[in-house]
This record gives sequence, C-alpha cells and structure tokens, in this order.
Amino acid sequence: MHYISTRGAAPVLDFEATMLTGLARDGGLYLPQHVPPMTHAEIAGLAGLSYEEQAYLVMRPFIGDTFSDDEFRTLIDAAYAGFGHPARAPLKQLAPNHFLLELFHGPTLAFKDFAMQLIGQLFQAALGRSGARVTIVGATSGDTGSAAIEAFRGLHNVDVFILYPHGRVSEVQRRQMTTPTDANVHALAVDGDFDTCQALVKDMFNDFTFRDDVRLAGINSINWARVLAQVVYFFSSAVSLGAPHRPVSFTVPTGNFGDIFAGYIARQMGLPIEKLVVATNHNDILHRALSSGGYVTDGVKPSISPSMDIQVSSNFERALFDAYGRDGAAVAQLMEELKQGGGFDISQGALEFLRESFASGRASEGETSATITRTAGATGEVLCPHSAVGVHVAEGQLSHTPMITLATAHPAKFPDAVEAATGARPGLPVRMADLFERPERVTRLPNDLRAVQALIRDRIGA
Repeated sequence: MHYISTRGAAPVLDFEATMLTGLARDGGLYLPQHVPPMTHAEIAGLAGLSYEEQAYLVMRPFIGDTFSDDEFRTLIDAAYAGFGHPARAPLKQLAPNHFLLELFHGPTLAFKDFAMQLIGQLFQAALGRSGARVTIVGATSGDTGSAAIEAFRGLHNVDVFILYPHGRVSEVQRRQMTTPTDANVHALAVDGDFDTCQALVKDMFNDFTFRDDVRLAGINSINWARVLAQVVYFFSSAVSLGAPHRPVSFTVPTGNFGDIFAGYIARQMGLPIEKLVVATNHNDILHRALSSGGYVTDGVKPSISPSMDIQVSSNFERALFDAYGRDGAAVAQLMEELKQGGGFDISQGALEFLRESFASGRASEGETSATITRTAGATGEVLCPHSAVGVHVAEGQLSHTPMITLATAHPAKFPDAVEAATGARPGLPVRMADLFERPERVTRLPNDLRAVQALIRDRIGA
C-alpha cells in the first residue's frame, strides 16, 4: 500500500512513513493511491464481531507490511481497552429511522480518542523498533489536543506540543490539556483562533530545517492514520443497522472535514452509504462552499460548539483532490489562492462531484440550544452542542433510509451550554471528578512562528 500527496510533488510513501510524516513535504495531505474495496460478504461478515476485530478487518489492507497481523491486533486491543463502554461506539435510537452514534466513551470523552489512542500505540511500536524520537506538534480547537496528550503522555520517545486558541476552548477541554504532569507533553495557549494555530503548525512543517532538526511529526487530521481509524465506526454502526443488505446515511458535525471524509472513504470501500451530510455551526464555510461553489473565509465567530469554529478545513483538500480528478497541480493552485486571497472558486465539474458525494446544512446558535433542550425532553439523551448541530441538520435530511448522527463529545465537556439549554449541569465521569482541582501547566504565546519554534527547540534541547 502506497500513499501520494494531494499536491502531487512529494515522495510516495508506505503506511509507516505516511503516519510518521503527517503533512507531505509539498504541503499536501497523504491519501492511498487506491482504496482497497471490501466485498458484500466481507462487510456482512463484520456483524456480531467485537469493535476491535471489526477495526482489524477494516484497517488491515491499508497498513501493508508495517505491522504483522498479530502485532496489529495487539495494538488495536490496547488502544480501546480504556474505553468506558464495551461496545466502544454504541448506537442509541432518537426517533424512527434516526440513530445517535455515541463516540464519547474514550478516555477524554470525544470521538478523537478512537484515532488518537490507536495512533499512540502505532507510534510507540514503530519508534520502538527504530529507536528514533519525534516531536509531535498539533493544533486543536479543543478535543484533538486533549486526546493527543492522553495518548502520548509519558512515552519516552515522543515530545508533544499542542497549540490551542487562548480563551476559545471550554474549561474542561483546557484542563484536560493543561493538567497532565508528564514532562513530555506541553500545552501552548496561542493568541488567536484555531485557524491561527493550524497555520502555525503548517508553517513549521514547511520550514524544512526546523522540521528535520526536531524530527517533526503531526497528529492532526492531516495525518492519514487519524482518518483511517475513524473509518471503522462507520462500518460498525452501519452493519448494526443492516448494512450491506440495506443502505444507511450519516450526518457528521464537522469543522475540519476529517470525520466526514472518513465516511467518504468507507463509501469508497463499498459501504452502502446513501447520504453523507456535512453539519456546520454558524462558521459554515463548508455548507456555503457546497451550496455556492465559493470557498471564501470570512473570519471565525465564537460559538457554543467551539470545536467547529474553523474556516480553513484542512481535510477538504482531500475531497478536492478527488473532485479535480486527482490533479495535484490543480489542488496546489487552489490552496495557494486560499493562502494569498482567502478563498477560491470550485470549478463546475468539481462542484458537481462534491454535491454528488456530500449534502450539507447548518445550525444557528439558537437552533443548537433548542435541539439540546428538545432532545433531552423527548428522549432523555443529553447532547453536547456539536452533536446537537448534527441532530438538527439530520432532522432535515431524514427519509426511509436509517440516518446515523455522530455524537462527537460527552455533554460534560461543554457544561455551560448544556446547562443553559436543559437547566441541569452535566457531571464528569467519576474518573475525572477531580479535574477542576488539578493544577494547570500551560505556556501562553503570541501568534509568532519564531517564538513557538524557539520554545519547542528549548524544551527538547535541539
């Protein structure tokens, strides 16, 4: 299995190098040269298996010879051993033909744990063989950072630096990043928004001297392994509802387009997905782009669903790559227009491809809060605001086909928004009960690439 860059000018890599590299050296994102299909019988055979065994069967064709079969199974088992539900990703029914996929039973109460816990195991195994040490730098709008810190804390061959926008994450998200005491993890509060943090990370990857000096690796959803791990729960949930014998649809609350793109890969593998619905909050650049054909940034507006407060959705580049017939030069030109002018127009042919692949919708702040209130009253299910965005949008897309909405985080991660909507403050699980009593360890930095790079060099002694 080989991987190519969306911009067409980076070396072709195997799975291990793709995972450890993260962002391609031409600034693009890696994708498999081809997506290995699963047959009707293979998909049907997933029914009744444990989540871990389903994960092995879905992901195994993508990893080549990086890990042996037994080693890969062992790493998967270790990744999900700490989840708080035996089904790992249980389904709850909200209404006729509408189901909620709970993806918040991992150690940091967010869907990012499904990928990050596995990546932690894969990195440790790969680096343990080579004896190498890497520096992981990631940007987060809230959940990726805490999931990464939880996955990599205490590992002797990895240093982790997480950049998050100062004052723009929930208190629970912040404390999950700032309270771990392990010396190899570092929370950096950056003045700006998520797009500011993401731009700094990309600039560090594109500074090849710095990248090579510190052995930079990435764990944002720019990393293909992140997307691959998320493909699994599309299969596990669809099979639970009768796939491949009947189609299913999915609505995915998304800001950076990684989770919805995992669903796109599942469809390419043969999972019968009728609709893939992109759900956005009022930072609705993805909905506007799919509606109008213009991908134009207009500033991030803070919301009660902060993990979706994004205007530059990195993984959209992967979808554009396929929409433009895998023309790396065309994608590179679009990304340059975005960088220089804040946007670009999608060609008619590419837009038709995207509209055939994805539907979309948005939820205002009022609609999000009302959905939390209404769902709690009708079903007893308490939604986080991101999941509520998904449920609101999904309700406008319901049909005879079962709809699965992804619940991306535990409501206790956003207690203020949930309490305002329901009158009750959601509590943290027992294992996190003392989170607000733990001392915090964080460094605040300006939006200055050299300042961030200098701090990283100093911390790792490079």
